[in-house]
Amino acid sequence: MVRGKTQMKRIENPISRQVTFSKRKNGLMKKAFELSVLCDAQVALVVFSPRGRLYEFASSSILETIERYRSHTRINNPPTTSDSVENNQHLNEEAENMMKKIDLLETSKRKLLGEDLGSCSINELQKIEQQLEKSINKIRAKKTQVYREQIDQLKKKEKALLAENTSLSEKCDSYSSQQAKKDDRDNIGEVEGITDQSSPNSDVETGLFIGLPETRTRRISPS
Repeated sequence: MVRGKTQMKRIENPISRQVTFSKRKNGLMKKAFELSVLCDAQVALVVFSPRGRLYEFASSSILETIERYRSHTRINNPPTTSDSVENNQHLNEEAENMMKKIDLLETSKRKLLGEDLGSCSINELQKIEQQLEKSINKIRAKKTQVYREQIDQLKKKEKALLAENTSLSEKCDSYSSQQAKKDDRDNIGEVEGITDQSSPNSDVETGLFIGLPETRTRRISPS
């Protein structure tokens, strides 16, 4: 997918603006670090977020780098009284603009949370509603994606369990068959043993004797 060219203007959506600030700020910090390491340069970076939060990076000491910068500017561009006044006015204007932006962001945040809506017009309420609907749609899409991924994982787990269950069933059937064959062999052995004991070749006497044990004569039984 070809990425379109970003227009260099203020992002109106506060959420998109905050996300863009976070990404660009991290990229800027990374580039400053790479410049200081690859080129052995003394780098100092100071960034204030729209809410006034400070982010900074320095290859050595940020105070030493700032002091070095001040010394360099004093040597090359000696300040005049008019320049100092204009510089102070410019800084004051920037500070006022930053405070106004912070107030606007805080107001927008409260309105998105459903607070301080009494002074909003119909158009403003419709814009807020549209922004919330877009956010809800994105959340629902992400939620649906997560559910689908979980379902796919559960299906894979189900297939693995079914395969394991089939394997265990085959092993159980094989063991039962072997045990049945063994029982049959044992039963056949017992029957053969009983048959051997009742055969006519037994040593038990079956003849008939008459008289006392000392004088008895054996009567031959008919064959």
